[in-house]
Amino acid sequence: MNKLDLSQQIAIGADISLEKGEVVLNVILKNIENALLKGESVQITGFGTFALVHRAARQGRNPKTGEAIQIEPSHAVKFSSGKGFKELLNSDDSN
Repeated sequence: MNKLDLSQQIAIGADISLEKGEVVLNVILKNIENALLKGESVQITGFGTFALVHRAARQGRNPKTGEAIQIEPSHAVKFSSGKGFKELLNSDDSN
């Protein structure tokens, strides 16, 4: 599923136009981005949590040459699925 497909499903589920479905999705995504940029996590009960994690600088290897390289520190987003979502994914009805 891509962003357009998700917008369409929002529009169908909320009984709104596709354009409004796109606006709703964009507002949700922008708010998640803004919260993460502020260092806040976003918890959606029953679904999961988006959190910003810091990755420290570390040594790595160039896979082509095997040469040691320094990997710079960075930030990444971690998603942890919620209990309800995990249960849904592992239920017999999920297939």
